[in-house]
Amino acid sequence: MPPRDYQAELDKIKTFLREFYKDGDDSGEDCPHREQVALTIDIEDVQEHDPDLALAMVENTRRYINLFADAVQEILPDYKEREVTNKDALDVYIEHRLLMEQRNHPDGQEVTRDPRNKYPAELMRRYEVYFKLPPQDKHVAIREVKADCIGKLVCVKGIVTRATEVKPMLMVATYTCDTCGNETYQPINSPSFMPLIMCPSQECTTNRSGGRLYLQTRGSKFVKFQEVKIQEHSDQVPVGNIPRSMTVYCRGEMTRNTQPGDHVSITGIFLPLMKAGYTQVQAGLLAETYLEAHRLVKMNKTEDDELSAEELSEDEIRQVAQDDFYDKLASSIAPEIYGHEDVKKALLLLLVGGVDKTPRGMKIRGNINICLMGDPGVAKSQLLGFIDRLAPRSVGLTASVTKDPITGEMTLEGGALVLADQGVCCIDEFDKMMDGDRTAIHEVMEQQTISIAKAGIMTSLNARVSILAAANPAYGRYNPKKSLEQNIQLPAALLSRFDVLWLIQDKSDRKMI
Repeated sequence: MPPRDYQAELDKIKTFLREFYKDGDDSGEDCPHREQVALTIDIEDVQEHDPDLALAMVENTRRYINLFADAVQEILPDYKEREVTNKDALDVYIEHRLLMEQRNHPDGQEVTRDPRNKYPAELMRRYEVYFKLPPQDKHVAIREVKADCIGKLVCVKGIVTRATEVKPMLMVATYTCDTCGNETYQPINSPSFMPLIMCPSQECTTNRSGGRLYLQTRGSKFVKFQEVKIQEHSDQVPVGNIPRSMTVYCRGEMTRNTQPGDHVSITGIFLPLMKAGYTQVQAGLLAETYLEAHRLVKMNKTEDDELSAEELSEDEIRQVAQDDFYDKLASSIAPEIYGHEDVKKALLLLLVGGVDKTPRGMKIRGNINICLMGDPGVAKSQLLGFIDRLAPRSVGLTASVTKDPITGEMTLEGGALVLADQGVCCIDEFDKMMDGDRTAIHEVMEQQTISIAKAGIMTSLNARVSILAAANPAYGRYNPKKSLEQNIQLPAALLSRFDVLWLIQDKSDRKMI
């Protein structure tokens, strides 16, 4: 395959951008004035303009990200209509840098510099370019993302199991020479890098003074970074296999868009993780992979469409309020199960939830907790399974302490109750839980928090969750001559924390026999 001409492709991309934003699109005007940081290029729009270019963008995404960034940098001044007001600390640093150069060379003489002393494009850009796949492209299962997808733009979906804290990542390192005072810049494109030591400027090279470089943190450019781990859905896991996971690197505007327990669709570049030094020797021939996120959207749990947070209009509310919508909504829960009208109404109220109140500083939870008890075969597990599929967020129960592989610090990884924050946690066979897990639920059901004291970490995590539990009698069938505690064998302190206790009996009838 003959090598592509970089300048020819750059001109082609600039032509597309000018045609796309010629109608006065707001996104084309916000970017030059720094009112918009993320510039998303829809590949569907590129297909209408140039199908070959759109295909190349999907097949070799990293190259075309740089091409689009360079093209936007060149045509950006044409769309600038007013002075930029959103200035940051790096702008002030660059202005001081230019004033220093004018002071050192008042006669206007240009200084011949090493290429590394010029301002790199990554340092001057104040925008981020992302690609968006056409909506007709289907999601790829996590276990189907293999070696042939490396370097390509892929779209996967799963549930977020871990999200680290957002931290700054070095993007352009700026060094200052202690001998000649010149600045040297080092763009960084990998998680690890080797700092520069000797000054490469012409003055130090000619005089052989051997000036040493020192990193200037204030003049360097940092970008927000977050690592997210997603796991494939249970319906995508073949029988006898364990769920696969994938590491996702989020940078810039892609950070803080999700939290553990969310069902998400992520579009990104599938890349190998390059290691250096001792870690590379330790890994040997093996290489880890990750997904560089370009688009992150929350999804509905059972359907392949985006989760809409739009409020209902007045006409829609009026239409829903007609007739007896309470009975209709209740009967739509597990319609394949006959009867249990009151149980379904209680489950509907659990899904809707209440409003938290804080009268005089005292917190009163709005969520309700329900326990379904009774004989086997009365569809308790079926009701739990339907609520699990219906609730937007439902999933050790508390939290575990793990070591962050990037920073090496201890982090908390939430369990089911933390993942289901502001959702529903379904627990089947509640009477057969271990005493340690059952004790941890006491605080969750009343205070809506989980207190953790492990490995020197003492904190309190939010667990604003409704508990839906199902328990069977201790001796196979419910004995009406005994009390509730004797039948279920659960402590009274735990049963008192349930707002609704449903006893579903399978009464024998001679006519039925």
